[in-house]
Amino acid sequence: MDIFISLDHGSGGLASQKLIGDLFFKYLTSPQLRDLEDCAVLGEYAGRIALSTDSYVVDPLFFPGGDIGCLAVHGTINDLAMRGARPLALSLALIIEEGFSLRSLEEVIASVAAASEAAGVAVVTGDTKVVPKGKVDRLFINTSGIGLASHRYNISGKNAQPGDAVILSGTLADHGITIMSCQAGIDIGGNIASDTQPLHRLVGAVLENDAGAVHVLRDPTRGGLATSLCEIATSSRVDIVIEEDRLPIRPAVNSACELIGLDPLYLANEGKCIVVCDRDEAEEILQTMRHLPEGRDAALIGWVSEGRRAEGRVSLTTRIGGCRLLEPLTGQPLPRIC
Repeated sequence: MDIFISLDHGSGGLASQKLIGDLFFKYLTSPQLRDLEDCAVLGEYAGRIALSTDSYVVDPLFFPGGDIGCLAVHGTINDLAMRGARPLALSLALIIEEGFSLRSLEEVIASVAAASEAAGVAVVTGDTKVVPKGKVDRLFINTSGIGLASHRYNISGKNAQPGDAVILSGTLADHGITIMSCQAGIDIGGNIASDTQPLHRLVGAVLENDAGAVHVLRDPTRGGLATSLCEIATSSRVDIVIEEDRLPIRPAVNSACELIGLDPLYLANEGKCIVVCDRDEAEEILQTMRHLPEGRDAALIGWVSEGRRAEGRVSLTTRIGGCRLLEPLTGQPLPRIC
């Protein structure tokens, strides 16, 4: 018989202690977390400290290819990696609705534990709050991550330069179309699943070989590839041209987007990154990425040129040779995507 979360589980008393001891500590095993201190004290490190935080409200909580637990771990690790930082540790904070299934909560925590263990980045501190029924939709998660960025490189959305190449680490729109189909209750076939995965090892391999050649890293999550490129173009005051023929999109995803009327350029990705780098080093970086499972579908998709306007712009060269101007996403075609 399933058991459900009560307000008592968030009181800080015996029920809270039992939830932490019987469920959280069953899966999350870092010594710092088990100390039950108000904060975790990490070791001594030489380098620049990187800090990121994000909240996850994805609906549904469980979807093909992942769930809210692994998505939270991967998302925060990837935010650190996009500044070239090596992730060191994570925090985990849960806001749980009264009446939420304890069995479902255990599935989420098990997923968090598996994802953090596989990534080699431990959860070292956390918090749990329970709110009355109807005050939150089942479960929201916040994760923060701390990492270490080397002084050897300076990676920023402001650093794209004319002549640079633009690489995408894998296929587009897998996560967005997966969540959309779940929300709509549509079976679109094609074994479509979320691409959620950590990217710090892929980024680490690229930077180890070609640190100085990489100028920008960005994960095209909400708003998709088009919006992320627009942000880079604006920050760096450059123009970016990508080619439609070069974009890696799974046939099933492309067919689903055409069927529903969605543009894969604007759909979320949770396990892909944009790399803007020296043109002369692009092929070597591409090969490095393709030798890793996270980057096996990596593709060179475009180039950076001198900005013709102060704010920069992004355009797509179509298959028939036309030019389509890409603007940032307006509105929210898919709510609660992550």
